[in-house]
Amino acid sequence: MSTWKSLLLAGAVTMAPLPAWAQEAPAAETIAYDAATEATEADNGMTADDVAAAKTKMQKEMDQALALIEKLFDTSDLPPIEPARLTLAQTTTAALVPTGSLEKMIDRMYGRFVNLFMEEMSSKSDLMLSIKTGLESDKIAKLDDATKAKVADMFDPHRKAREDQMMSIIKPLISEVLADMEGPMRSGLARAYARQFSVEQLAEINRFFATPTGAAFAGDSMVLQADPEVMLAVIKAIPPMVNKFIDRGPKIEKQFKDLPKERSLTDLDDKELAKLAKLLKVDVQTLKNHRDIWNSDTEEAVDAAADGAEAAAEAAADVAGDSDFETYYDRTTWSDTDRSRVEKLEEAAEAASTAAYEAEQQAIANARKQAGGDPTT
Repeated sequence: MSTWKSLLLAGAVTMAPLPAWAQEAPAAETIAYDAATEATEADNGMTADDVAAAKTKMQKEMDQALALIEKLFDTSDLPPIEPARLTLAQTTTAALVPTGSLEKMIDRMYGRFVNLFMEEMSSKSDLMLSIKTGLESDKIAKLDDATKAKVADMFDPHRKAREDQMMSIIKPLISEVLADMEGPMRSGLARAYARQFSVEQLAEINRFFATPTGAAFAGDSMVLQADPEVMLAVIKAIPPMVNKFIDRGPKIEKQFKDLPKERSLTDLDDKELAKLAKLLKVDVQTLKNHRDIWNSDTEEAVDAAADGAEAAAEAAADVAGDSDFETYYDRTTWSDTDRSRVEKLEEAAEAASTAAYEAEQQAIANARKQAGGDPTT
């Protein structure tokens, strides 16, 4: 992996959790590429025209993503904000998002992760040494650190300087972008606070933030959200939450089964098909043809599944046609391929049988409805 690719990958990992960052990360890649040397360009296998085309495509994708986000968070119907409230809110958010706070939060949340990532991508990691030597990673792992360093030095005597240079490039890049984000974040947050709180409330909040305790609270409130204690507590809360869904699965499934089943084209009578055709602006015969095809495909699927299961059973019985019948009938003596094939066909046959029964019951219900003298059918 080239130096620039490693840099950008580490940067992307750091930036991923932030929505705005997620849209800017691809741009960072193209900027980095433009600054790369001809050697890096050869490593990437891209010409200047390739890069220009990639940037154009990427910009189009970012514009589409941004349009979707703007649609999801549409603010066009919000009322205007009173200037006095906005001014007070700007003071509030200046305290909540002081200069450098985003970088502190990201460093606390992902600093260890980025360092670990860079260590794993370093030239003396088990992964990279395995790639370079062709040996399995578990064999490399048995080597002590001194030996790994000597092996890495044989491939790259300047690896330490190279790795230090990588960090010296990526750290300022991340700091710069996070600093660029703080202004827009403060602006958006100010407008949100101005809509949420009254002039009196904002003034009271600002008076608190002007005190030593308030200033300390405001300055670190965002950073504390990424505190290891908080992150660990949240992560530990996930398994019990998942288990609750698993434990209540049968009850939830039953509640869904209690609802009427969704109708398909085959469940619609001629009158309903005529109404549907009018809504869709198509000929009613087209829908009738589709309904007939649907019915035909269902019957064929039922027959095919049943035939397949029967054939698999017969094949298994043929194998057992000697004195060791019971032994060969024992599925543990079958090959994984044969057993899997039989079981899948049995499942398909069972599903097909259920579908056939439900279709039969629906046909009976439709016949009863028609026998009732409904003039519309």
